[in-house]
Amino acid sequence: MKKKAHSWLIGMMFVLALAVTGCSSSSSSNENGASPEDGKKVTLTFMHLWPAGSSKQHYMIVNDIIKEFEKENPNVTVKTEILENEQYKNKLKVLAASNELPDVGMTWAAGFLEPYVKGNLFAPLDDVLDGGLKDQFVSGTTEAYAVDNKTYALPLELNITPVYYNKEIFAKYHLEVPKTYEEFKHVVQTLVKNGVAPIALGNKDRWTGSMWYMYLADRIGGADTLKNAINGSGTFEDPGLIKAAEEVQNLVKMKAFIKGFNGLSNDEAKAEFTNEKAAMYLMGTWDLPQFTTNEDVPKEFRDKVGFFKFPVVEGGKGNVDSWVGGPGVGLFVAQNSKAKEEAKKFVRFFVEKWGEQSVTKAGVIPATKVNTANVDLPQMYIDVLNELNKASNITLFADVQMNPEAAQTHLNLIQSLFGEEVTPKDFAKQHQEVLSKTQ
Repeated sequence: MKKKAHSWLIGMMFVLALAVTGCSSSSSSNENGASPEDGKKVTLTFMHLWPAGSSKQHYMIVNDIIKEFEKENPNVTVKTEILENEQYKNKLKVLAASNELPDVGMTWAAGFLEPYVKGNLFAPLDDVLDGGLKDQFVSGTTEAYAVDNKTYALPLELNITPVYYNKEIFAKYHLEVPKTYEEFKHVVQTLVKNGVAPIALGNKDRWTGSMWYMYLADRIGGADTLKNAINGSGTFEDPGLIKAAEEVQNLVKMKAFIKGFNGLSNDEAKAEFTNEKAAMYLMGTWDLPQFTTNEDVPKEFRDKVGFFKFPVVEGGKGNVDSWVGGPGVGLFVAQNSKAKEEAKKFVRFFVEKWGEQSVTKAGVIPATKVNTANVDLPQMYIDVLNELNKASNITLFADVQMNPEAAQTHLNLIQSLFGEEVTPKDFAKQHQEVLSKTQ
């Protein structure tokens, strides 16, 4: 997946480091050591990963938000430190080991977040969500940043995974957008019969195939079945999860995926779709600009691309408004910040302003709901945003949900499943074995 979960070993190092260093240090400063409540000058430190060079639009939005916040809160100055992605992650580890995190910073969800929470480094932010802010988030996004029912960061970005399709190819063979899985299989059969590759899939990368499995697991077993299997409250040997694995292999047998898919990278598969050699392509909305606003992609092709929601399975427990996806980065507040209330106030302000500006200025889909009546974007962007606003659930990418050992087992088994090298029952059994060891 785009954002991989990090090692539990790192987490244990954080905890041990905390035990040695204690919790005396602070990352915020204010004049005369006064607390924010005294009305004295406060400096908040804010570390983010959107430099002006590589993330110009993001950088400009951040600066605008900071200026606006400082104008409304004249006693607060926000001091930024900006690093590239990998540099940022490395600096965060170093600061965590000495318990000197910035007052506000960026983190990823699930496996990345948990070691910091276990090390008592991030402050709970449930109080920030009170007063209506939680209702502004798309369902399922803040939950990805929760540990033991407490929320430790607020997401800024969100990706969901539609099925993109070539409208011209569909029209040529008189195909309708499928609403049920049976209709979807009819589309596949018709395309195969006419010598057209139905689906572009680059499963050398494995997480690409995982999304197909996840959708089938959702539509057959329901939104919570896979999640419960991963967190230990359920089992991977649930009949719905085994049935989902069977359906993956049924699609392979139907020749639903492009030739050689298990040896192709995602970029190679995407090229098959953009070169109009395949009719469908399931991928996250980080690729949405490719099919809407990216001038490097011929407009003639972009105009042919539509999207649809993964169809419902007859007799299944899933909901068509349940998506596979997940949030990108989120904002945390350091547990030991001496200006914690001001930091929380800044996080709330930032989230609200980011949601208003990020769509039109940076082409980002925020984790908060967007009023599409107020934005000027290509229709497909607006349609995706409208779908997000009514999403009933977003299931975080399976490998991100899992700890690193289980994630690698999952990804390897996905490739074996699509390669018909493992039976659906053994696929489930091996998942359960590794999850039982590491839960």
